[in-house]
Amino acid sequence: MRGRFITLEGSEGSGKSTNLAFIHHYLQQSGIDVVLTREPGGTPLGEAIRELLLDHRNNEMASDTELLLMFAARAQHLHELILPALEAGRWVLCDRFTDATYAYQGAGRGIAEERIALLEEWVQGELRPDLTLFLDLPVAQGLARAGERSAPDRFEREQLDFFERVRQGYLEQAARAPQRYRIVDASQPLEAVQSSLRDLLDTYLGDYRTAS
Repeated sequence: MRGRFITLEGSEGSGKSTNLAFIHHYLQQSGIDVVLTREPGGTPLGEAIRELLLDHRNNEMASDTELLLMFAARAQHLHELILPALEAGRWVLCDRFTDATYAYQGAGRGIAEERIALLEEWVQGELRPDLTLFLDLPVAQGLARAGERSAPDRFEREQLDFFERVRQGYLEQAARAPQRYRIVDASQPLEAVQSSLRDLLDTYLGDYRTAS
């Protein structure tokens, strides 16, 4: 049986890294053979592209260049890691996927969704995540949290209105795909966020085991 593909989405300061580790551990404890990966990245080539994308020295990078690099990393990621794992019956838990491209390069940079969709179809075919968990919180709160961490990368240096558009882009995607999107209020204390994630995963695992 093909494995399941779960993605975790969220903008800056949403607690994505902490909660990704929580989800990974919870799935393992539930007896799931799960591969943990991230985008952009996930492969040696993808990680090299990630460095180019996040390096603040590349501030003059054109939006189209950024978009194409995202999908170049994704094509390698799918070929080398994601598809082989799914076909082997393993689950894949990915820190961001194409929804982030629609949010950041689409809503944030202003690239038309139709252009992103063409690349999505070319690179992914019919593959889409089975479940997407979106950590949502007000932009100002997220940026305040992110500012307490390490030096900002090229994306984190963007202005408030950019991140407002990104958040709205995510919410619009969630509204269009309610069958796979689950929104978690990430403005809550961490314990409450993880309780919500646990409940959502329990429901999903229950449905999976019933269907199997």
